[in-house]
Amino acid sequence: MQAADLAIRLGQRAEAVCRYYLSNGRRTGKYWIVGDARNTPGRSMFVRLFGPQIGKGAAGKWTDAATGEHGDLLDIIRESTGLVDFRDVGREARRFLNLTESEAVPSSDIKSVPTIIGSPEASRRLFNMAQPIFGTRVETYLRQRAISVLHGTSALRFHPHCYYRPEDGGSRQTLPAMIAAVTDLHGKQTGAHRTWLSSDGVDKAPVATPRRAMGDLLGHAVRFGTAGTIMAAGEGIETVLSLRCVLPDLPIAAALSAAHLAAILFPPSLRRLYIIRDNDRAGANVCHHLADRAHRAGIEPIVLSPGLADFNDDLRRFGMEGLRESVGEQLFRRDRIRYLRGTE
Repeated sequence: MQAADLAIRLGQRAEAVCRYYLSNGRRTGKYWIVGDARNTPGRSMFVRLFGPQIGKGAAGKWTDAATGEHGDLLDIIRESTGLVDFRDVGREARRFLNLTESEAVPSSDIKSVPTIIGSPEASRRLFNMAQPIFGTRVETYLRQRAISVLHGTSALRFHPHCYYRPEDGGSRQTLPAMIAAVTDLHGKQTGAHRTWLSSDGVDKAPVATPRRAMGDLLGHAVRFGTAGTIMAAGEGIETVLSLRCVLPDLPIAAALSAAHLAAILFPPSLRRLYIIRDNDRAGANVCHHLADRAHRAGIEPIVLSPGLADFNDDLRRFGMEGLRESVGEQLFRRDRIRYLRGTE
């Protein structure tokens, strides 16, 4: 079997390949997210789980946002196992395919999953079934995390009975959830993000993966405000909403992961981008990659760094005044006057 044929066969079982060789990652919508092809924990590399057999967007294609590296599932097998000779990589790939082909689930069933639960259409249906967040457990959850500026959050909704299925195949259950609309630059919804909540709303639900995305995420984001010449972008919803507490008029977007933040699309009018960093290795890498992309597009990048792990930790530890002070020191002066609440 030639390398191209092996890559196609592996791509038909992309999620199984990722679960086996990239066990430190996890599925997020149509992608498997992990630190790198060597199975390092993290969120800077994403593998397409679904797509055509060959060409652009093919299943099994991956990109590391931190390094710019990319490849297919044969590369993942090589890197994660430490094999050098391609004959050994091919032998390992064939061994793996023999394992998966002995399973009772046909590949046609696997490939049908995204059209049922992961499509943009399904994400729009889910969002339309949900309700505004005010007076719901979503509001309770956000205020419990010290996020008090909630106007202009129409991208968020509350679903009281959102289905949750454990990744190990356990029984499906319904839980309250925060539903976030993922949109493109024109405002069209392409996906949705779910955060399942505890019954009282004071924390995330006690399940293995309380956050999951669906639909088309790459390049898109959960948006608060319409970007013009200036905007900010970060990873998590709670992180960007924390920053929004002291910069309520600054258009801001949550890309939902480091890998997706690195690939976020720029509005044509954008001239300055504030990159909201998480204080970890993936956060540092994505800032470097995204700043480089912005420079090449003629956009000025400015990194906003938290004192703790992320800006929600800063908000809860130091309060609104402490966050305002630390963020204000990092803003371009004209933007500090324009956007920072409570300044001159």
